[in-house]
Amino acid sequence: MQIGIDLGATKIEYVLLDNNNKELERNRSETPKNFADTIKSICEIIKNLEKKYKSNFVVGICHPGNLDSSSGVIKNAHNSQWLNNKSIIGELKKKIKNDIFSENDANCFSLSEAIDGAARHYNSVFGIILGSGCGGGLVINRKIVTGANGLGGEWSLNQMPIKENKSNIEYGEKFDFSNRIEGYLSGKSIEKNYYYLFNEKLTAKEIFSRYRKGNNNAFNFVSEYKRYLARCLVIIVSTIDPDAIVFGGGVSNEIDFLDEVKSITSKYLNEKNLKTVLLKPIYGDASGVRGAALLGRQNLT
Repeated sequence: MQIGIDLGATKIEYVLLDNNNKELERNRSETPKNFADTIKSICEIIKNLEKKYKSNFVVGICHPGNLDSSSGVIKNAHNSQWLNNKSIIGELKKKIKNDIFSENDANCFSLSEAIDGAARHYNSVFGIILGSGCGGGLVINRKIVTGANGLGGEWSLNQMPIKENKSNIEYGEKFDFSNRIEGYLSGKSIEKNYYYLFNEKLTAKEIFSRYRKGNNNAFNFVSEYKRYLARCLVIIVSTIDPDAIVFGGGVSNEIDFLDEVKSITSKYLNEKNLKTVLLKPIYGDASGVRGAALLGRQNLT
């Protein structure tokens, strides 16, 4: 059995998997907003499960940001600033004796869906998280590819591939936000950009709801979002050319037009028969925490 812990910006979720990937227990609590209390909460989760099941468990942890391969500290955790320049494993090792492994949350999401999720039949899988933030992870032959700098799959750090503004709909660099992919595709950016354009504060969920009801502003905004997303998929396909791309996160839950996005991507690539499949995850929001548990198992085999 393995423990998986998903350390999110707003919640800590844990799962206990048996050796057949069956969930024995899953729960969540609010994430503390400082590092010391975060470590305390993780230790309590582990100790409580071990007491209940009278066993010592391997622990996998997924978190925002990526790991510095030389120092083991977390960097680029934009929505959980208290984790930056800290070593989760190093601090936990001072308090507990378990085997502990950690990895970026998008990597764990991708691993879960590649092993027994929506992309289980494919060898090369790219996982995309479109939530309040935006991230990605690459899994090849059911192994996470992190790269020399721990940046493997961090596609959202790329600059948005946009043209000069040519119309009232293609907003381009008029947005006063990061020109990185995350500045256009993430939930927070959707809300900021919509407000910038229409002076109306709506959640991403509300914007997509209005789009489906045919509201003119929301329809034009989401139509352009599809093109932005397709352009970003061109980067993935033309660089990695994965068998499958799996979409997770709250914004992805609102997307019911993957076929249309694939068609636009095909057009941009001038590839009439694009073989890369676009998928929704089987395990949804639970993929990250399940991937964390599987991470611990993989590192001991």
